[in-house]
Amino acid sequence: MTDKIALITGASRGLGAAMAEALAPTHHIIAVARTVGALEELDDRIQGAGGSATLAPMDITDAKAMATLCRGIHDRWGKLNLWVHAAIHAAPLSPADHVDAKDWAKSITVNATALSVLIPYLSPLLGQTGAAMFFDDAATRGGKFYGAYGASKAAQMALVQSWASETVRTGPRIHVVQPNPMPTATRARFFPGENRENLHSPREEALRLILEL
Repeated sequence: MTDKIALITGASRGLGAAMAEALAPTHHIIAVARTVGALEELDDRIQGAGGSATLAPMDITDAKAMATLCRGIHDRWGKLNLWVHAAIHAAPLSPADHVDAKDWAKSITVNATALSVLIPYLSPLLGQTGAAMFFDDAATRGGKFYGAYGASKAAQMALVQSWASETVRTGPRIHVVQPNPMPTATRARFFPGENRENLHSPREEALRLILEL
């Protein structure tokens, strides 16, 4: 087993799963997501390619569960080399004056509040030499009907960019990247009926983005 450890939050599908598979040849993967079946399928693919993974079927909005996970990482490995945060909630598109209160609350909880809890938990595990990667979605910010999603992503990015500025000299290294459009479930919700043939595959994007680490 490799001595490099990568935590993927939001690992069950889309870019998160693709990042887990792309990193598995060089890292032991800790895969976090709510969907047990999808995590097991990811584990099968990783093991089939000769890699190894630890599955953590958890909700990132459960602070106690995340604390338990981080303590477990500390006790077993003592560190993290990489954290890739791909977990996201895509609220239904809606005019700003019709945003549903529950959709707004869930967007803020998943996309911003959970991250404000995870960063203090994971920063000590990453230490001075680890790295973290986050995915921006600037194209939706301020666009029509993206109010809840765009606002919660903007809050997420503000927090991440502050962390990046604060750790330039001390580490960990913080990477904010912009994936190309991919045929993911999130994009399908935003662009129903879109021709998906010209979109980039999550695997292609994962391999490209790893080069930025």
